Amino acid sequence: MPSIDELAISTIRGLAVDAVSSANSGHPGAPLGLAPAAHVVWKAMNFNPKDPNWINRDRFVLSNGHACALLYSLLVLYGYDLTVDDLKQFRQLGSKTPGHPEATDTAGVEVTTGPLGQGISNAVGIAIAQNNLLLPTTRTTSSFLTPTSTPLLIQSYGWNVLEVEKGDTDLEGIAKAIDEAKKSTDKPTLIRLRTIIGYGSLKQGTHDVHGSPLKPDDLKQLKKGWGFPEDASFYIPDEVAKFYADEVAKKQKTQAAWDAKFAEYKQKYPEAGAEVQRRLDGKLPDNWRQHLPTYTPADKPLATRKLSENVINALHGHIPEFIGGSADLTGSNLTRATGSVDFQPPSTGLGDYDGVYIRYGVREHGMGAIMNGIAAFGANYKNYGGTFLNFVSYAAGALRLSALSHHPVIWVATHDSIGLGEDGPTHQPIETLAHFRAIPNLSVWRPADGNEVSGAYAAAIESTDHPAVIALTRQNLPQLEGSSIENTLKGGYTLVKQDKPDVIIVSSGSEVSISVAAAEVLSKQGVKANVVSLPDFFTFDKQSYEYRKSVLPDGVPILSVEVMTTFGWSKYAHEHLGINRFGASGKAGDLYKYFGFTPENVAELPTRPSSSTKISDHVGQTVGGLLNATFGNAVELIVSIIALKENQVRIVQASMLGSILSNLLLVLGCCFVAGV
Repeated sequence: MPSIDELAISTIRGLAVDAVSSANSGHPGAPLGLAPAAHVVWKAMNFNPKDPNWINRDRFVLSNGHACALLYSLLVLYGYDLTVDDLKQFRQLGSKTPGHPEATDTAGVEVTTGPLGQGISNAVGIAIAQNNLLLPTTRTTSSFLTPTSTPLLIQSYGWNVLEVEKGDTDLEGIAKAIDEAKKSTDKPTLIRLRTIIGYGSLKQGTHDVHGSPLKPDDLKQLKKGWGFPEDASFYIPDEVAKFYADEVAKKQKTQAAWDAKFAEYKQKYPEAGAEVQRRLDGKLPDNWRQHLPTYTPADKPLATRKLSENVINALHGHIPEFIGGSADLTGSNLTRATGSVDFQPPSTGLGDYDGVYIRYGVREHGMGAIMNGIAAFGANYKNYGGTFLNFVSYAAGALRLSALSHHPVIWVATHDSIGLGEDGPTHQPIETLAHFRAIPNLSVWRPADGNEVSGAYAAAIESTDHPAVIALTRQNLPQLEGSSIENTLKGGYTLVKQDKPDVIIVSSGSEVSISVAAAEVLSKQGVKANVVSLPDFFTFDKQSYEYRKSVLPDGVPILSVEVMTTFGWSKYAHEHLGINRFGASGKAGDLYKYFGFTPENVAELPTRPSSSTKISDHVGQTVGGLLNATFGNAVELIVSIIALKENQVRIVQASMLGSILSNLLLVLGCCFVAGV
């Protein structure tokens, strides 16, 4: 007669393999092998399925997200907002049980995982956030479970390492290891479990059981071995259902006791209690924006990385949840506030758990995943990480998951262009911003001066649902007339405005001041030029159609200027000045001249007869990319008819006004061949 624990483990396994078989897609091997460990861990954890966001809960992070059928089965059994019917919709469009766990879709999923290796760093971030947050009670329980590791290597990192040799069957050994891990208060614990993938399957211990549904005969023999009806799917014995209901009742009592202590704490320490409650409510301190630096053209030129440091220093102490660090580039990124304390175990003598600066080391990808973990913890953390813009590419996987998970983390990305100079093309971003701008739900700020830097931070800190990359210069830039935090928060605005302009120059970051100088050159030639600063495409695109058209109106030729690839700028401009090759090693000033980013060259482009970027041909045209592409409230559709004759491409512009209903998908294709 199996024990209730053994019966529960068989139920977890059964639900997981049935979900995979129902979908005819998924990974049964890991759930079969890890079910005993997961069962014991979840019994030991504190959480409440009826209040899944309880701040003092223990968090379960499934780093190998392909094993999500295991996680979903546990969520069903513990009574989260997930049912057997949801398991039957595993991996189906619109279900709560996607092919890899997504924190935005399913209550009880702490972090979105799938790309391997993210979860362990997410868990580190969660632990940092928990230990950094002042709460009335302290818990320092951390456990990481993995079927493969090198204990001596992990021990050399200063970890506490425990081992369970028979992870498939030794439930008591797993429980003892967890209890032992709880005693380690100044370093993390890794529990090494020896398990067999696909345990019990006819193909256990082989790669064949990893990512393919089990065959019908294999399912039947498994269920027979568990004592389950062989032909029953998604079977939950009554005694197992009662077992989990009793477990939930115990966990709810644990939360009730904690809630009572927290209420007592708030009465005894009203000021500290109110501060904790503010953060739990997701609110920023009152009037925090008043601490942001502002500038006038009389202020001296500064690198935007230095202006970023000014913001960090100004906010230090005023927003306790504003914490961050650097991937071993603190002196270059300028990310450490004066007087800040490092986040370190007190036993090291190098800092404390209430420190707000994190020394990440040379590991951008790990830093990004840890930042996601800090954000996932809750408590309104506003955390940032610094590195060179080009090296954020190392963390593209974590950055993408930030956007997918709606984590409002902040990347302080310095040395943002050829302006970094002599380090050359290995360090100079060219395609990087185009890549990041293409990621959904991501702000990519490239501020032009101090006010825009403060504005970028204001937007990033106030964000609750998307991350931000703030690209910053190494070289000094002037403070601009007409810039402001308020204008920056629109994502784009007219910095230099003329009545009935002949041309509009739109740019970002270090090229905005060059564009302003180019407009002055054009003015002396009798050409009226507006200058538009466009620090963030994502935010600008969220503005009303009317506002966007007021900044980039119809009927005026538009030239984009940015020391990056021109890819992506066709949405806003007819012609482009950019760099569609790798950079070069040299002094920043020489590089800008070499690539044509001078006021004189920019001013010459609109009228140069032989120029490939001649934009006078576009007078009266509309930039099609400015249209609302969601079909929700689009009011204008531009159809460009390409006429081919004598191997020459001639653009004929036609405008068609109309309205498009919110759910109407209109596809128009026009192809005209002339003179053939």
